[in-house]
Order: sequence, then structure tokens, then C-alpha cells
Amino acid sequence: MSVVITVAQQKGGAGKTTLAANLAAAMAADMRVAILDIDPQRSLARWHALRSARPGAVAVTLSEFSGWRLPAEIERLRREHDVLIVDSPPQVDTDARIAVRAADLLLVPLQPSPPDLWAAEGTLALARDERRLARLLLNRAPASGALRAAVEAEIATRGHRVLAATLGNRVGFAGAFARGMGVTETAPRSTAARELLALLAEIRELLT
Repeated sequence: MSVVITVAQQKGGAGKTTLAANLAAAMAADMRVAILDIDPQRSLARWHALRSARPGAVAVTLSEFSGWRLPAEIERLRREHDVLIVDSPPQVDTDARIAVRAADLLLVPLQPSPPDLWAAEGTLALARDERRLARLLLNRAPASGALRAAVEAEIATRGHRVLAATLGNRVGFAGAFARGMGVTETAPRSTAARELLALLAEIRELLT
């Protein structure tokens, strides 16, 4: 069974692209993984270029198609791979709508702050309109604290669904990204790698 995971967030700095890359690297260990970069910044494509230059790195397929060709490209990648991870643009435009519509799971990373949660509302509304499975993911999150507790309470009040797994504010994620790798490859015994593997386990449970 092939699945499409779209990573979306309208607020910059939430870790959207770093999350997509780390998921792709971890899943590529035992699956055929493709990444589709339709964010105008093309940071995921740059990560892929670094990865492609590393001898021995597990291959991940990259596509950068957008616009009118996007629906057909998503279907092609879905047919030829086990997992397609889409790094979507930061604004809710036509490409973003197509990426959400195609998703088996929409992941919305946010730092535990009110602006991140407010910025996620448009994406979550789009997921509801398209009847897509969507989950918030606390990213770059402190283990505890008043701000995190307040944001979690507001999420619950708004009725949004949040994943049990969280990713902490750990340099391992960004460090791996800067090398074209994932944290499960560069530091497989680290706390960051354990957090990512817990997230993967929860994603797989949602999609089975």
C-alpha cells in the first residue's frame, strides 16, 4: 500500500521541511520513498542534493513539479513508491489544496506557541473541507512549561487532534538536515532519533 503524507504549516520556523526530510530518511531504510518539494524556497530539494552527493546514502526520489502537472505527478510517484512525502507551500494556494487533497495524512507541525496554532487554522480548515485525516505535531517543543501547557489546552478547546509523539528542540534534527541525512542515520541512539521513531510508529498506526 502506498501512502501520501503532506507536511503543511503557514507559519515559518515551525520546522516543516526539516520534519519532512527526517521522516523521508527514516522511512527510506525499509521503503521506497519519494519527496515532492512544492515549497517555493526549495529547501527540501537542497537537502536532497546534499544527500545525493553522499556515498552510501539510501536513495530518496525527488520531484519538484508544481502547477497543472502536480496531480498527475503525485499519482505517478504514489504508484512507483511506498511513501510520498510532500513539503507544501506556506500559503493555502492551488498547489497546497492539491497536496492536501492527495494526502492520506496531513501533518501540521507547530511550536508550542499561540501564533503557530493560529497559523495552522487555515490548513486544518482546508483538511476538513477535503475530508482528510489531519494531525497536529508539537515540534521543537520543551518537555514541559506554562506556554506548552497553555497551547495544549487551547488545542483541546478548539477540538483539534494532536499526536501523542512530540519532537523536542534538539540540534540533531537540524544537524542531520544540513548534511543531507536524517537524525536516525547520523545519531541513531540519540533522544532525537527515539522521538522520531516514536512519531513514525504513531503515523504507521494511524495509516493501517
